[in-house]
This record gives sequence, C-alpha cells and structure tokens, in this order.
Amino acid sequence: MSTDSLFRPFSLKSLNIKNRIVMAPMTRSFSPDGIPTDAVATYYQKRAEGEVGLILSEGTVIDRVSSSNDANIPHFYGEKSLAGWKKVIDGVHAAGGSMAPQIWHMGIMDNHASGWVPSQPFEGPSGLNRPDFSNGNTMTEKDIEDTIIAYGKAAADAKRLGFDSVEIHGAHGYLIDQFFWEGTNLRTDGYGGKTLAERSRFGVEVVKEVRKQVGEDFAVILRLSQWKPSAYTSQLAKTSQEMEAWLNPLADAGVDIFHCSQRRFWEPEFEGSDLNFAGWAKKITGKSTITVGSVGLTGDFLAAFGGESSDPSSLDELLRRMDRGDFDLVGVGRPLLADPSWVKKIREGRTSELKGFSKEALGELIID
Repeated sequence: MSTDSLFRPFSLKSLNIKNRIVMAPMTRSFSPDGIPTDAVATYYQKRAEGEVGLILSEGTVIDRVSSSNDANIPHFYGEKSLAGWKKVIDGVHAAGGSMAPQIWHMGIMDNHASGWVPSQPFEGPSGLNRPDFSNGNTMTEKDIEDTIIAYGKAAADAKRLGFDSVEIHGAHGYLIDQFFWEGTNLRTDGYGGKTLAERSRFGVEVVKEVRKQVGEDFAVILRLSQWKPSAYTSQLAKTSQEMEAWLNPLADAGVDIFHCSQRRFWEPEFEGSDLNFAGWAKKITGKSTITVGSVGLTGDFLAAFGGESSDPSSLDELLRRMDRGDFDLVGVGRPLLADPSWVKKIREGRTSELKGFSKEALGELIID
C-alpha cells in the first residue's frame, strides 16, 4: 500500500508538523540527577533530522518530591533540568522538528532495582500501585491540589521554553491512571467513586489546570491506556458508553489530542466493531487521536524487556485504518529508538534497510 497518508502535514493550534508520524515517549533513564545531558539533546535532534513529525519526550516528572522512582529520570522543574530541556528543544527546532514534553508523576511505585528511593514516600490515591500492594502514602486533598498546580507549572514551562505542545501522561498505571482505576482508587471523598466517570475527577482537574496555564491556542495531548503493566487485560471502560462517560469530560476540560496506548494497535476495543482505542476515542469525542502499539515491528514493547527481539512488519493494516479515518497520527516507539532514520526509510521505500529491535537498544542512546 502507498504510505502517502503518513506524509500529509497536520496542523492543530500550536502544532504544525510535516507528517503524521509521532515518536512515542519511551523512558530512557540517561539524565543523572534529573538533568537532561547533551547526549539526550543529540538523541532527540537526530530523530528530528530523521524527519519525525512530532517527537514526544520520554516521561519527565513534575515538581513533587516523590514523583519519580529513578534518579536518572529527567525532571521538568528546577533551573538545571529546564536548561537541559531548553537545549533539547532548540536542537529539535534547528533540525526542523517539533516536540512536546510528556509531563509525568509516577504515583505509587515499586522501589527501583538500583535501591534509590525519593526522600519522601511515594504518593497516590490510596497508597496502592496495584490491588493489595501498598508502597506509599494516600494523598490528602492538599497533596492533590499541590500536584495539580505542579502539572500546570510544568505545562507553562514547556510553553515558555518553546515546545510546540505538551503531553500529560495519564496511562500505564501511573498517578493519573491510579485515580482512574478501581483497583488503586479506594477513596471515599470526591476523588473516588464507584464509576470511572467519578474517579476521573483528578484527571479532569489536571487537564483544566494545564489548559489554564498554557491558554487556548496551545495544543494539549493526553496519553491514556486501558491496560496496566500489572494487568494487561484491564479495561477501565468496559463498554463504549463507559468510554464516553470517561473521555468526554476530559475533552471538555481541554484535551485536543487523545494518545491512545495499546500493546497492539490492530486489536479491537469492544466486541462488534474492529475499531481500536484511538478509533473509538475519535468517534466518541470528535477530537484528533494518536494510535500506537507495535507499529512497524513484530512483538510488543514489553516483550523486549524480557529479551525478545522484533523484526520489521507490514504497515498495510495501519494504513487501511488510517485511510478509513480512524485516527489522525501514528505513534512509533521501538523502530525510532533503534533507528533515527526510520521515517526517511519508510518515505523513500527503503524497506530492506529497516532494522529490527533487540533489548540491547534499550541500553544506549542510538544516534546513527
């Protein structure tokens, strides 16, 4: 199939990108003490030179003491860390690219294998990061209020530094998702509830604060998932009606683009339709969506951590769904982590030069 639909420009508010390919956010842990290095800046600049339409940064944490479980995860606060991010965005722009930081709070986490822990306990809606596993504090309403403000401050800093958009990480079992999930949100106050819509209050208030801080003309992306690392088959929204009650308030709060994380983009979300998560999100809200999940490679990202290698795979099904109008943008992860020139090779039809992916690629910042 022709890949022309992947190479149409896309414009929405502050976003003006040359094609529909988005570099998915992938944690790299190469920022000692939370400060992005020159090597990190080069890593992102090389993807811009390789013609990625929109680069989403690895998760970068907001200004809460226990927002991270890893000393080498970048911060999106503090003079030195923000100076590092300024080098990143200036390099991406010099190469003709566009970029958004993914602002993040991990919530309740397992302790890192390195033994490093933050100076204060992890925090979350109910002290849980999965059912029956507690490893931190239940947030007070003051903690929640301060955290919402910290998200807004990070978004304002993204705009001030010159980023083209901002993405809020609301997926994969981290803080916002811990509020969404009935398995980790046992609260009985206004931030809990029996329904997904009730448990969405925290996420909605984060989006509202981000929108307030960046203004109406700055594109806001929200990454969501149904699955968790501790529960691959989890469904927050078990029906399209539940998804509507979940997503529409987030859209009304200020989300411009829903980034709909799946392990495999071709899997249908509900019985009776072949629409995937991004397809349903667009149908329900009318907002633009990003699909993601094993695009361009066999296997999925989580399998890579177990040592499984992946090979290049056909884009025909992706293109069929895109041409049908199911989604607007396509998130690509491992192929771009392993090969900065992946987009150029796809555009030029150089499929024989596409690289596979192995676990070893996770251990370095590949720049050629």
